[in-house]
Order: sequence, then structure tokens, then C-alpha cells
Amino acid sequence: MTSAIEAGTTPDIIMEGPERLVANWGAKGKMIDLSDLWTEEAKADIDANSTAVGKASMGSDGKYYEYPLAMTTHTMAINYEVFEKADALQYLDLENRTWTTENFQKAMQALKDDGVAVTGIVYCGGQGGDQGTRALAMNLFSASFTNPEHTLYTMDSEAGIKGLQLLADMVKDGLLEADAGIAAGDELQLFANGTAQMTWAWNASNAANYAASVTFTPYAMAFPSDDGVPELAGGIWGFGIFDNKDEAKVAAAKKFIKFVSDDSVQGPASVYATGFFPVRASFGDIYAGTEKDANKEFLIFMPYLGDYYNVTPNWAVQRTEWWNLLQRIFAGEDVQTAVATYANNVNIK
Repeated sequence: MTSAIEAGTTPDIIMEGPERLVANWGAKGKMIDLSDLWTEEAKADIDANSTAVGKASMGSDGKYYEYPLAMTTHTMAINYEVFEKADALQYLDLENRTWTTENFQKAMQALKDDGVAVTGIVYCGGQGGDQGTRALAMNLFSASFTNPEHTLYTMDSEAGIKGLQLLADMVKDGLLEADAGIAAGDELQLFANGTAQMTWAWNASNAANYAASVTFTPYAMAFPSDDGVPELAGGIWGFGIFDNKDEAKVAAAKKFIKFVSDDSVQGPASVYATGFFPVRASFGDIYAGTEKDANKEFLIFMPYLGDYYNVTPNWAVQRTEWWNLLQRIFAGEDVQTAVATYANNVNIK
């Protein structure tokens, strides 16, 4: 897309996330304002599911550069049978799929005491699956990844440092492992083959992809948090229109987007094709009684969807700096010093 923008060959319609449609291309004046699609009815329907979606779809100039279709939350998962054998399930709220930071530590100790060699691996070999390690570190002590205005990255807060320090301590104590040579794809494979007993990079898509290769029950869980109320990272996908200076095409593109996203029959079918969940509350449960019925397991996590901070400036730089931060911490650098370097590198002066 960068090449297409530079060459003037962009498509009329694109399906993407707010971090590109809004914070990148929209902010650079490349996108059409879609505010007229955001009727009061659409706003109310979307906000009924998550106020984060509308906020993420709007640029800092007050214009909407994305019309959303689907969303999901990213979770973690455990090997249910291994936890059961180690009597670690007692530390999980199985009904709500949540657990506290204290009980997370107790569960890891139970697994270690039961002879489990590898509980979970904090991967930091690249940016793949970085939403998992971010959510893990954030939730441990309810840190905010950015400020509410999405202008500063704030993991250098007391809560952020405390969470990262706990991860460093758990690795040092053998309750977790850290690996600077792998990213999420590698960690998922280690989870699927039973080497690691947890993954930080789970969602409905990965559950479906690995269903045929696992010989145990992957049990989706929210990330542990000090108060037991998690804030999950999520994905939002929707449509944007590039400004190709053709009013007729813009009008046609808007009509198409409204049909694909809002039509009472086609809208739910469009979301179903993504494998994610509707941004519109009125669409309800689109998976009931279908071949993707297992996706319903992840509906329980949607109320935990947190702030969509991916629209903060310098996002691409931040992604690289995040796994570099983890590498420095697990190599033994003082956590507060490492986080200060990270904050200095990612926050635009």
C-alpha cells in the first residue's frame, strides 16, 4: 500500500484497521471522510457493543476515516488437562474466564511443583503476536499502555514497571521462560505440540487453525489482572476509501460499504466470513447453529475489550521497541532503566 500511495495507484476501497486507515493514511490526508455513513442509528448500534470502536474510527480532526465491520479480542489460552493434573484450575475463574495476578502466580507454582518443564514462554524475537505480551504486562497491575488522548505511551508508569518487573522475577524464579529467539508463531507451535502449557497469542482464528493438531483442550482465558477485571487488546477491521479524486467512485464505494456492512442479511454474512464478531449489537450471535459454532466461546471476552491504543503516533516504531524492551529486561537490564529507554524512543518529542 505504501508503494501504491507513492505511485498514485491506490484502490478505491480497502479493508484495514484504524492504525492504518485512521492514524496513518487518514492523518496524511489520503482518505475520504466517511462521517455521513456514521448515522445516529449506526453510532448507537456500534456503541452498544463497544465505545472503543467509534473512538478508534475517528481521526484527531474529528472525521471518520473507517466504517467498521468486525472486531475481536485477543486472549491467552492454557492446556486444560495439564492445569487440571497440577490442581491449578482452582486458581482460575472458569465461569468468567478470568484470574487474578496473585492466582496466576500460584497456578504457575502449582505447575512447576507438578514437574511441568515449560509453563509459558514470554517470546520477544520480533513483533509477531506482540499484542499478547503487551496485554500480559499491562494487565498484571492494570497499567495503561497509552494516555487516554493516544498521544503518549505510558508503560513507564509505576503500574507498567511493576508488571514488567513481575515477569522478570517469574522468569528468574523458573515460573515462566523468556525466549529472544521466537515470536508468536513459534510459541503457538510449542503450545500446540504440548511443549508449552500456555500461549499469549490466542483468538478464535488460532483456535480454528490449531484444532486439528492439538491432542489436549486449549482453554481460552483472559490475561491475569490484579483486580480480576482484564482489559484485552483487540482487533477492529473495517472499510476506508482512498481519495482518488473521483466523486462518482466515492459515491459508489460508500453505497457498496453500507450494503456489505449494514444490510440485515449481507451484514451478518460479511462478519461471518471474517471469523470475528459484529461491531453492531443488532446482529447478535451470528455463529449459533453454524459450522463455526465454536467461535461462540470467544463471545465471553468481548465485554473485556479495552482501549484501542494502536492509533497512537509512532506505532510502527513502538512495535519494534517493545520486543527490544523485553529482550533487554530478560537479559538482566534494570527494568526501570529499560522502560525509560523505551519511553524515550517511542514518544514523539
